[in-house]
Amino acid sequence: MNKEAMTAISLLLFILLCSCVPYVGPYDDPYAEAPYEGERPNAKYTETGIASFMADEMQNKKTASGVPFNLRQKVAAHPTLPFGSVVDVTNLTNNLKTRVTIIDRGPFVRGRIIDLSFAAAKDLGFIVQGTAKVEVRLVKLGDGTVNLEEL
Repeated sequence: MNKEAMTAISLLLFILLCSCVPYVGPYDDPYAEAPYEGERPNAKYTETGIASFMADEMQNKKTASGVPFNLRQKVAAHPTLPFGSVVDVTNLTNNLKTRVTIIDRGPFVRGRIIDLSFAAAKDLGFIVQGTAKVEVRLVKLGDGTVNLEEL
């Protein structure tokens, strides 16, 4: 075989192998739950970024944790923290603070770090603006489950 044929065969084999591996990106399946692989005991987490809030069309819809969304509860969606985690969220513009429980995955908008319920966004004073620069600080690391009585 000549060099060109070997290159073509190698390229074809490479393409075939690559097509067998599914792409799993962060925006492919918003309800797929990946196991939390972070540090469990004494975990520390603080992040600063943009928060948004979930619209009322999510009301009563099942979240990734299996819990129905209630916009009047202080709950949130986070891309990586385990379900049941409790975080303090501080609006860095007005210093208002609220505490929420993680029950869903998201946000699925690039550049945002947390999606809050209407009640939580109201506590933070950014309903009119729609987004706010916030600090998210872990209070209690969840075990992957949500207790409805604690919401």
